[in-house]
Amino acid sequence: MSDLDLARDVIASIPALRGAGAPERLGGLTNLVFRVGDSCLRIPGKGTEEFIDRANEAVAAREAAKAGVSPEVIHMDAATGVMVTRFLEGAVTMSPEAFRTRQGAPARAGAVFRRLHDSGAVFPFRFELFAMIDDYLSILATKDVALPEGYHDVVRDAGAVRAALAARSLPLAPCHCDPLCENFLDTGKAMWIVDWEYSGMNDPMWDLGDLSVEAGFDEDQEEEMLRAYFGAQPAARDRGRMVIYKAMCDLLWTLWGLIQLANGNPADDFRAYADGRFARCRRLMADPAFAAHLAAVAA
Repeated sequence: MSDLDLARDVIASIPALRGAGAPERLGGLTNLVFRVGDSCLRIPGKGTEEFIDRANEAVAAREAAKAGVSPEVIHMDAATGVMVTRFLEGAVTMSPEAFRTRQGAPARAGAVFRRLHDSGAVFPFRFELFAMIDDYLSILATKDVALPEGYHDVVRDAGAVRAALAARSLPLAPCHCDPLCENFLDTGKAMWIVDWEYSGMNDPMWDLGDLSVEAGFDEDQEEEMLRAYFGAQPAARDRGRMVIYKAMCDLLWTLWGLIQLANGNPADDFRAYADGRFARCRRLMADPAFAAHLAAVAA
């Protein structure tokens, strides 16, 4: 069955989409995404049930919509993961290039993160970095795919990160946790966030650090995002956690990429994706400034 045939079958099963028109394929790295009239249909990709809690996603997507940072949820089937949201007319799907060329985009991202984190929403899942690394390693132990050379050594070295983060209690807020550029939609006046598959209660600096990595922010873009988020220069501990998470998100998403590779996801070269992220993680952790940020976090 083709992707379009699958979409037509799903559309026929959702009353809110009947008569809305033919599906138009949009983006999507692991899922199938279609525009259907004034709605957006998301069909989960193969194998995502191994690492996605759809019930958590359903709560988070609805709470994010209430907070005004994500489109309205029209339909959500927590059993299958099929979701329909309101299509944002005129919004541009972001990319690293769009973040570089659309004036004020990093600031709008910082502002929408602040609105989300201050919303008071409570997501069911607790996003715990090192527990998720262990979970992903357990999944990969059942698959025929090799870890990058030295991966376990870097996880061991990351014990210093775990200790620094544990030195003082961390703030917890409703977080997106997977801020790919393509999960941002920009109208030029406001940024919206979509795709709440990995969302949970987390240190809000994870979202900022991860976006900086995904978008390839330079120093000026990073400062623009931070100033919009804090309204001033961030404290050394806040900046330090953001920098730490830039490395740690690469350490985690390396494993995610290998799961996609093992599942035969054709959307990207996931071997190159995983190896590239792991190499960047090692570079960030080897930077002398990384130790200074660790010290600021633990102090």
